[in-house]
Amino acid sequence: MVRDVGLAEELAQDALVAALEQWPREGVPRNPGAWLMTVGKRRAVDMIRRRERFERKLVELGRELDDETELPGVEEIEDDLLRLVFTACHPVLSTEARVALTLRVLGGLSTDEIARAFLVPESTMAQRVVRAKRTLAERGVPFEVPGGAELADRLSSVLEVIYLIFNEGYSATAGDDWMRPGLCEDALRLGRVLAGLMPKEAEVHGLVALMEIQASRAAARVGPSGEPVLLLEQNRARWDRLLIGRGLAALARAEELSGDRGGDLGGDAGGDAGGDAGGGMGPYTLQAAIAACHARALTAEETDWARIAALYEELARLSRSPVVELNRAVALAMAYGPAVGLELVDQIAGEPAMRGYHLLPSVRGDLLFRLGRLAEARAEFVRAAGLTRNGRERRLLEERALACG
Repeated sequence: MVRDVGLAEELAQDALVAALEQWPREGVPRNPGAWLMTVGKRRAVDMIRRRERFERKLVELGRELDDETELPGVEEIEDDLLRLVFTACHPVLSTEARVALTLRVLGGLSTDEIARAFLVPESTMAQRVVRAKRTLAERGVPFEVPGGAELADRLSSVLEVIYLIFNEGYSATAGDDWMRPGLCEDALRLGRVLAGLMPKEAEVHGLVALMEIQASRAAARVGPSGEPVLLLEQNRARWDRLLIGRGLAALARAEELSGDRGGDLGGDAGGDAGGDAGGGMGPYTLQAAIAACHARALTAEETDWARIAALYEELARLSRSPVVELNRAVALAMAYGPAVGLELVDQIAGEPAMRGYHLLPSVRGDLLFRLGRLAEARAEFVRAAGLTRNGRERRLLEERALACG
C-alpha cells in the first residue's frame, strides 16, 4: 500500500507494539490479522497526512480503512507473503542485498545476526539492508508476484537466494566454524514456506528436497571438537532419517511435477545409470537426486557412484559450470578410478572461475594421493589450505598434507 518496504516494516512494527500494549489488557481480537492491518493503516494515514505530496495515497488508504467489513483471510495473507518473497529477491538488487533483505524481512533475523552469519561488520550489513529498501522504493518495484515468462526468471532469483543462505550455513565460507546450523534452518524454513505457497513449482520442491537431505547429515559432519568429518567417513547412523524421509518425499513431488520419471530417481540407488539420467528435471531437482543416492546408501561402499556421475553429467548440460564438472570428476573417480577423475580435473583447471577456488587443488590432491603420487598430492593440499578462508577446513587440509609425508 505504501510502496516502500522499509516504511511498511516500520508500520508493521508499530502495529505489533500496539498489540503488545493492548491485547493483554483488552483481550485478543476476533481477527488478529485484520486488527494489525487496521492499526498499520491508521499509522500510515497519520504519517501521510503530514506529507502533502502523498495526498493521493491518503485517499486510497482512507477508502480502504473505511471498509471495515473486508477482513483479510488466510489466502490474502499467504498472497502477501508470496509477494514479499518476490519483492525481497528482486533482480534489481545485488545478490548480497537480496540475501540480507530476505533474512531481515522474511527470516526475522536482526541486522547484527545477519552480519555475524556472513562475517561482515554490522554497519556494512545495515547499509546493505537500507540500500536495498531504498532501491526498491526508488525503482518503484511493484509488490506482486510476476506472471508469464517473468515468473521463471524471478523464481530462479528467489531460489538462488535461499540456496545461498543454506550453503553458507552448510559449509561456512570463512571463520572458525565448519557449519552454521542457524542459517541452514532459516533457509529450510523459507524453502518450506515457498513450497506451501507455490505447490505446483517443481524446482521449489527440488530445492526443499536438496536442503532436507543435506541437512540430515549435520550431526555427522562435525566431530567432537568441531572438526570437519568428510562424507565417506561419516557415521551414517547419525544421519536424521526424518529429514531424509521428508527430502525423498519432496523429491518425488518434484519429479512428478517435472513430468520425468524416466530416470527412476525415486527408486533404489542401484538403478541403471546410463542414458538420460535426469530427463527434463531442473538443476535443484537433479542435485536432490544426487543427494538421495547418498541418503539411500546405508554404507559408503553401497553408494551408486556411476549413477551419481550420470546425474552430474545431466546437471553439467544445464549449468555449464566448472564447479559441477569438478563434482562430476569426484564421482567418476569413485566409480571408475582416480585416473579417470584426474583427467577431467586437469581439463577444467584452466577455467577462470576455478582460479582461487580451493576445492580444485583439494580434489586434485585427493586423486593424486589415491594414485600414490604423494609429493604432488602434498603440494596440492598445501595450496588448497592457503586458499580457503575457513579455519577448520584449513587445518583439515594441512593434516592431509602432512599425511603425504
